[in-house]
Amino acid sequence: MNFQNQNASPRSLSGRNVTAILGPTNTGKTHLAIERMVAHSSGIIGLPLRLLAREVYTRVVAKVGEQHVALITGEEKISPPGARFSVCTVEAMPREADVAFVAIDEVQLAADLERGHIFTDRILHLRGREETLLLGAGTMRGILEKLLPGLSVITRPRMSVLTYSGSRKITRLPRRSAIVAFSSDEVYAIGELIRRQRGGVAVVLGALSPRTRNAQVALYQSGDVDYLVATDAIGMGLNLDVDHVAFAQNRKFDGFQYRDLNPAELGQIAGRAGRHLRDGTFGVTGQVDPLADELVHRIEAHEFDPVKVLQWRTAAFDFSSIDALRASLDMPPPVEGLTRALPAADAKVLEFLSRDEDIRKLANGRERVGLLWEACVLPDYRRIAPAQHAEIVGAVFSDLARMGHVDEDYMAEQVKRASSTEGDIDTLSQRIAQIRTWTFVSHRPGWLANATHWQEKTREIEDSLSDALHERLTKRFVDRRTSVLMKRLRENAMPEAEISPVGEVLVEGHHVGEMLGFRFTADRSAEGEDARAVKAAAQKALAAEFETRAERFASSGNGDLALDSDGLLRWLGQPVGTLVAGDDALKPRVVLLADEQLTGPARDKVAARAERFVSYQIESLLKPLVDLRNTESLSGMARGIAFQLAENFGVLNRRNVAEDVRALDQDARASLRRLGVRFGAYHIFVPALIKPAPAGLLTLLWALINDAKDKPGYGDVVNALAAGRTSIVTDPTFEKAFYGLAGYRNLGRRAVRVDILERLADLIRPALSWKPGAGARPEGGYDGGAFVVTPAMMSILGATADDMEAILKGLGYRGEPKPADEVAAHLKALDETASQTETAQKAQSDGAVEPVAEGSDTAAHKETAEPDVDGAAAADAVEAPVENAAPAADPSKPDAENAEPDAENAGKDEEPASEAPDAGASGASGEEEEPKPVIIWRQARFDGRKRHGAGKGNPRQQGRGRQERDGAQKRGKPPRKDGDKPGFKRKGAPHRPREERPARIDPDSPFAKLAALKDQLKK
Repeated sequence: MNFQNQNASPRSLSGRNVTAILGPTNTGKTHLAIERMVAHSSGIIGLPLRLLAREVYTRVVAKVGEQHVALITGEEKISPPGARFSVCTVEAMPREADVAFVAIDEVQLAADLERGHIFTDRILHLRGREETLLLGAGTMRGILEKLLPGLSVITRPRMSVLTYSGSRKITRLPRRSAIVAFSSDEVYAIGELIRRQRGGVAVVLGALSPRTRNAQVALYQSGDVDYLVATDAIGMGLNLDVDHVAFAQNRKFDGFQYRDLNPAELGQIAGRAGRHLRDGTFGVTGQVDPLADELVHRIEAHEFDPVKVLQWRTAAFDFSSIDALRASLDMPPPVEGLTRALPAADAKVLEFLSRDEDIRKLANGRERVGLLWEACVLPDYRRIAPAQHAEIVGAVFSDLARMGHVDEDYMAEQVKRASSTEGDIDTLSQRIAQIRTWTFVSHRPGWLANATHWQEKTREIEDSLSDALHERLTKRFVDRRTSVLMKRLRENAMPEAEISPVGEVLVEGHHVGEMLGFRFTADRSAEGEDARAVKAAAQKALAAEFETRAERFASSGNGDLALDSDGLLRWLGQPVGTLVAGDDALKPRVVLLADEQLTGPARDKVAARAERFVSYQIESLLKPLVDLRNTESLSGMARGIAFQLAENFGVLNRRNVAEDVRALDQDARASLRRLGVRFGAYHIFVPALIKPAPAGLLTLLWALINDAKDKPGYGDVVNALAAGRTSIVTDPTFEKAFYGLAGYRNLGRRAVRVDILERLADLIRPALSWKPGAGARPEGGYDGGAFVVTPAMMSILGATADDMEAILKGLGYRGEPKPADEVAAHLKALDETASQTETAQKAQSDGAVEPVAEGSDTAAHKETAEPDVDGAAAADAVEAPVENAAPAADPSKPDAENAEPDAENAGKDEEPASEAPDAGASGASGEEEEPKPVIIWRQARFDGRKRHGAGKGNPRQQGRGRQERDGAQKRGKPPRKDGDKPGFKRKGAPHRPREERPARIDPDSPFAKLAALKDQLKK
């Protein structure tokens, strides 16, 4: 804008057709001016801030239409053809305009040291043809009436009451508060504090771009945040819904010095509290001392010292030379009431450039000096040193003087430097200030060859930077989650809750925590107001969810529920309850894991369903145990054994109940077998319980009743069982009961599954029942009534030779070491004899059909396959396991139906049996070392049968003898006498071989079969 020929004469100062609308804040002055302007055919209104100009522009457009309104600021120009109304910043207002109406807002800024001279110039010279309004504080009345004779003054009272509320902590400030500070560092610190305690804050700084300030103000106005931290920019007509203003600082730098705010400035800012008819309050916070009573009274009553002088600078610039221009800037004011303004930024830049000889050479005429002054008006948005800003102005002027426009390459380079949206808040603020400079350049008439392109380019960059800055400010100073939740709670609306399949709870799209089962866990990162908002919103949003989940849980199938090894009851993988010990080991109690919001009938439904499932698990997985406890089909000794099995979780050492077992008749045994009980050589047990699921449940129930869940080994033994381990190395730190609960028996350094021990008995039994000359020697057989360990025995146990020694001793066998060579030779002789006998029998039987004799192998097998026909056999199998071990079970008998679980995994262990030497062939080892002795295993107590013999003093054993004789007669066998028993010899009786007394030959012996064949051949 060319200011030459613009003079200020006292004769031109007049107040005719000028009205001053004066009063404190919240008197509706700006609203009145807008209404008056649109009532005229044309008009222009000047405002102190670009942000406020944007707000008024929007309001005027809403009244008369966009095509009738222009917006003109230093960095933005919207000028539709034929626009009747213009909304401008005061700096962008012309000194003369042919319009019907003119209004200038916040005229008290004419006293401002930095910008005052511009306001003064417009107040004194800009007039509307029909009406001119000057809007401002009541302190301007005297000076305006003095400078503008004939001025009409209208005062307007404040529409609401402003009250001082004293000092408060920042964290105790009420909602809808604005906290005022005067440095960015202080603003940021306060913002961080409020965010942590109250969830978020909007930030309004003078350095922000209008777009960023608009976004931050909108954040506050929408209610997303309840607090605003700002500089004194909020005092410049920004219309905000503020109920309380708190001063965190009362000193500021005014561009020249640090000073305290005067009462009028405090009143201008405090007056932002309370809008329209809503009362407002103000106070202090932080380190600011409470305000003096006199100052409080003046602010509340709006009684401030009148403005005595206005800042003034001549508009009659002398462009004849640079020196003449500088001299004209120092002209004194022409009338009283005006004071010459301190050098402004444009004057400082001119002062600096006047020392540059190149600039002086280019400014060699009136037009060039005027052009230089226009360049000096370029605002310093970055607030850098005058010398730095002068360099930019000098470059722009040089291009304008030499080329007639700013160099495109230079413009592109400067714009590119400011285009990046990366960086923190301060970096982005600096870039916005930089791009605003070039936005201003793009809007200067004639400064660019392609002004439209650069206006669009700089606007695009400024908008992107402003959006990025708003995003950084929001991210740093606003907890979106808390602000949204608090807003919804204030509105008393039901927040929208969403629960993901993994339990993540989203309220209004924000993560607030997790809901697992019937328990809500709030986000642990929340604290202060955030934590309270999260909890309150979640409780409100999830109120119906608890009811819904209770219904779903009550109707869920067993497949949706699971019981963990640690006693946690899970529903679709989420914990809903835990087991605790009850009065009975098989009847634990269920404690729900649920929040207090699950109450009443809903909670009862959940508890009932949980208890039903736990009962179902116990009754299904431990059905044999439950049946043993509850059966009514047993009586007498059978019921006692069933009770002991139930009390010992399904496994009894047979030796401990030998007397009870011998007292059982066959019907009682059959009844127990039907309940899943197996009578083994070493144990009475329930094979169905030696599986991972039942064993794990048994371990849990025992641990609950014995408070042993934290004891070493809990769950480890069951895991070994699940892995198919037939034996494991025992850990001395483990609770010993855990081995038995999983179906293992501790034998030496290993624990072996009891069903695998019965398989071991099946391997030992043929070796014990074999006698020399009675056919081929079974594997492991030795001399009758003795055996040696075989690879098969070690394989099914997964044990070494040393382990076998401890295991067999634990089972009641005693070992006799013999030289390996002697054992090998003896076994070889036995095998040769058996081979020769078999060859002879085969030769004699060629062509003949052998009838099945009473004493044949089949008959013998049938007899030996009934280990528990009488009580003596079972007792002998326990007390004298080697000599009197029960024969292999007949598949037709009930015991054979109780097959060992996980038989296919037998032998799986950390120590494969293949590493163990073959005890039977140890004498043939090719090692250079002397072969180790081979252990011959026999019964542990040779007089075991005598211990349990049918003496006169033992009626149960006498009864057993009678049963034995009666059973033998029924099978066609003569009753045996005491002298016929193995290992028994009457005192003084001579020894006579059995084969010399045909009448005494055992019909089961292979020799009896051979004799029968010989008789047939002779015939």
